[in-house]
Amino acid sequence: MPDFSIAVDLGGTNLRVAAVSGEGQLLEKVTVPTKTARGPERTIDEMCETINRVSAKHKLSGKFLGTGIGVLGVIDMQTGTVRKSANFPGWEDYPVRAEIERRLRGYGVLENNSAVIIDNDANMAALGEQWLGAARGIANMAVVTLGTGIGGGIVLNGNIWTGMNGMAGEFGHVTVEPDGPICGCGNRGCAERYASASAIMRMAREAVASGAAPSLAHAASSDAEAGAKSIYNLALQGDENARHIFGTFGRYLGIMLAGAVNVLNLEMFVIGGGVSSAWDAFAPKMFEELRERSLVYAATAPANPLAVSPTSREEIASSKTETLTSGTTIITRALLGSDAGLYGAARAVMLAG
Repeated sequence: MPDFSIAVDLGGTNLRVAAVSGEGQLLEKVTVPTKTARGPERTIDEMCETINRVSAKHKLSGKFLGTGIGVLGVIDMQTGTVRKSANFPGWEDYPVRAEIERRLRGYGVLENNSAVIIDNDANMAALGEQWLGAARGIANMAVVTLGTGIGGGIVLNGNIWTGMNGMAGEFGHVTVEPDGPICGCGNRGCAERYASASAIMRMAREAVASGAAPSLAHAASSDAEAGAKSIYNLALQGDENARHIFGTFGRYLGIMLAGAVNVLNLEMFVIGGGVSSAWDAFAPKMFEELRERSLVYAATAPANPLAVSPTSREEIASSKTETLTSGTTIITRALLGSDAGLYGAARAVMLAG
């Protein structure tokens, strides 16, 4: 009869609800489309109905510990309020946690003071990778997620570091080019404008407009993440324009990481998100920049950083290689994929209890 948590990943495309045991076993996962245009009330109604259904099923054989929820956007941790979310119109200053708790009490889900934990989705992904993924057993680490934008989460001593008001880990808005293109945050030259799926598409459109890259024209007309994948495929085929884009991507990601390594001096940085699948196209330039720009990384890098790439949870769990020993800065790919946030949300409940 395993104890279990309910984990929720509220994304811009899908709402995913899972039951996860205390040992990290994914007992069940339900995915439904996210219809954010209907507003927060309808979305939370559907979320809580799904939480109730999944938790009721697993309560028959185990103890329910609570619910962890990862949400896109800036979260006020003290109040459980979404301060801002570009992907969820109408959610600004919305008291998400209070509304979820109210509905779950109506279902009887919050019996025995079970917790409701809400946090940014990237923070939850970081906690998931630290618990069961690429950073398993590493107490101090960070995750950088490369998707349409750049997200990030920091774990210190096994717990999410939220900063003063929940806004820590905004790696995507570190300035890497002072006079670069304007970012949605209002700054110029943010890392997100150079090392994300949107950045890949911007660079592809600029190359097409110059008349020098006809091979990129079709990919540049796609949506960000699909287009980035198409450009990666062109890079694999040897297309020089595509290779140049990923070289630029890696360079600026390396600049951003160099600053993070110098400031935080963490044991591991895990690179996740959809664009991380293009690792072999951008990582060589990323590591080159890191060595040149970070004194800390140059002094603590493994001999062959490209070789540090776990392939399974089992490999990490049994790993006793010197690449994970104290005093080495490891930068590697994420392991849990899109489920990292679910595992992290479940883990957040367990830590709160």
